[in-house]
Parts: sequence; structure tokens; C-alpha cells
Amino acid sequence: MLLDELGLKSKQNKNHVLITNIGGNNITASYELVSKMRASILVLAPLLAKRGKAKVSLPGGCAIGERPIEQHIKALRMMGANIDIKHGYIIAECKTLKGAEIFFDVTTVTGTENIIMAAVLAKGKTVINNAAQEPEVIDLCNLLKKMGAHITGEGSRTLEIRGVEELRSTDYNIMNDRIEAGTFLSIIGATRGELTLENAPVNYMKTTIEKLMEAGIAIDIIRGDTIKAKSNGEIKSADITTQPYPGFPTDMQAPFMALMTKANGISVITEGIFENRFMHVAELKRMGADIVLKNQSAIVKGIKGLTGTDVSATDLRAGAGLVVAALLSNGESSIHKVEYIDRGYEDFEKKLKNIGINIYRTKDA
Repeated sequence: MLLDELGLKSKQNKNHVLITNIGGNNITASYELVSKMRASILVLAPLLAKRGKAKVSLPGGCAIGERPIEQHIKALRMMGANIDIKHGYIIAECKTLKGAEIFFDVTTVTGTENIIMAAVLAKGKTVINNAAQEPEVIDLCNLLKKMGAHITGEGSRTLEIRGVEELRSTDYNIMNDRIEAGTFLSIIGATRGELTLENAPVNYMKTTIEKLMEAGIAIDIIRGDTIKAKSNGEIKSADITTQPYPGFPTDMQAPFMALMTKANGISVITEGIFENRFMHVAELKRMGADIVLKNQSAIVKGIKGLTGTDVSATDLRAGAGLVVAALLSNGESSIHKVEYIDRGYEDFEKKLKNIGINIYRTKDA
């Protein structure tokens, strides 16, 4: 919808999305759309680089803590953009973006991605220091390079980009979702089940796989990109601290915590990225979980079983964590506000049904 609003025609057919530039000149990304998903801030730099102007609503999305965009704005100003914030909108304008040396004060995934997209069409060379190393950043670089961009250093803390006059159209297979794969492995850990995940981004899941194995899930890697996972239902306690890649991903914290609510022993889960990413704790405690919050850590004491009840997703990954918790529970659970889950898991209930889980969506979900 956001791309359509900006004058691009998008069409999804099974596993393919065709995006066509039909010559639109709209520069406004409205509050109605941007407020629903924070990643919409990523239209800021492309609009500025391609159309010279951008009016983008300040981002919304999951309320998991402060995710300021001043790093984006600072970098774009260094590249020659004039930027004001008025009435809840970022209003940006430039004649031409120019290459610059950027130093991010804090590592930012979307900030890195935004400035990469600005730099590929800027005049001259841009160097991004303290760049995010997440696999999704590398994937974006690979796409842009296939479109004719000149980028080196992807996967490291320093990126060097030389601007080009224009990018060309291309076909590209984006990487499979490492967080969705990790979520399904957590689900298997919550059941006495067995699962094969094909085409999994195994190389980018090492810390997740190691911790799930520590938690008692038997995992084998076959042919490099196929994961065979098996659980006998016994869950072992394990500690995690979320960190930027290649550390344990913050997006896996909630599903892993749900798993630990039934582990043998005590687990300490420390959130090192977002200060408000323990909002699901209250919902897990409604199901009987024994969790104590202390600063940025959750101390989870495993119990024999949770109890099914009504709970609400407070954000995307919290919703996935509640699904894991529901599978650990005695009785039926109803998860509300599933629109959060829909943001990051396509056809989630259909996939769960396909592996034998009794789940259905009610009319008011």
C-alpha cells in the first residue's frame, strides 16, 4: 500500500512481488500507513535521492522502546539535505545528495539501510562507519549491487559506496527470514515434535541454533540450508543476552522466553537492545509463568505447565512468543491483537496447521 501511494505499482503472485515504476511523483508517506510499521521510514532516503523531496510521517510500529531516527537525519544532512520536522512529519529536500563520511553514534539497522540507499545515487563517495552488520543489510547491498550500485565492505562495520547516475531493474531472491525460522524451531521445542525447515538461512542463525540446542532441541544441519529439529518435550534452562548481529537477536527474545517458562531450572534473559521489550512478561504471567523483572533482565523460573487463557500481543515478536506459550499450556488459549503477528509472519496459522497444530482464526481476530 505504501509503495502504491508513492506511485509504484506492486503486484504479488505467490512467492514473487513485481514492482513497477509508473512515473509517480508523490513524495508524501502518510501517517495512516507509516504509523503502522516503523520500517516505512526506509522510503525517506530513496525519495530524497530519486525525487529530491520527501515528506514522511514520523514512524510508528511496535512499542518496544525508543528507536530514534536522529542518526538518519544527521547523516542525510551531512549529505546535503535540508530537513525539518513539522507537525509530525519529516520534511526533506535537496538539489543533489553528495557523498560524505558518516559516523553513526549508535549502530542502527534502518539507519544503515537508509543511508546506503541515499549513497548509491549520491555524487561521490560515502563511507559509513559503525554500520550495522545484520544479514538483512548485506542482502540489501547485494540487491543494489545487482542493480548497478558500487558498494564494498558489506557485513563489516565500514561500508564504502560510490554513487552512480541511476540503478537498473533486476530480478532478485531475497534471503529467507531467520527470525521466522527461529520461531518455528522454538515451537518445536514447545512440543514433542519433529520438523524439517528447508532453505533456511543457517549461516545467519548460529547463535539462535546454539541456544536452542542448549535448551534441549536436537538440531541437525543437512546440505547446508536444511534444518532437522526434534524435541522430546524436555526443556533445559539457558541464559541469553540480546545483542546486535552476530549476537542473539532481540527478535528471538520473546519466543525463547516463552520456551524457558517450562524449562527445568532458572533462566536469565537480558535485553540489550530495546528498553521496553519485556511487555509480553505480563501476558506470560497471566498464563501462570514465574518471571521476575530486574532492570533489563527477566529471571524465569520454569514451572510444570502454563494455563491457557486470553492474552494480547503487545508487539510482533511478543505475539509469536505467546503462540509458543500457548503450545506449552494446558487448555485453550486465545491470542488477541494478532494484527501484530501478521506484520512479520505470512500465513502463520496456515503453516502451523500444516505441522499439526490445532489453531484457527476467529472473526474478530
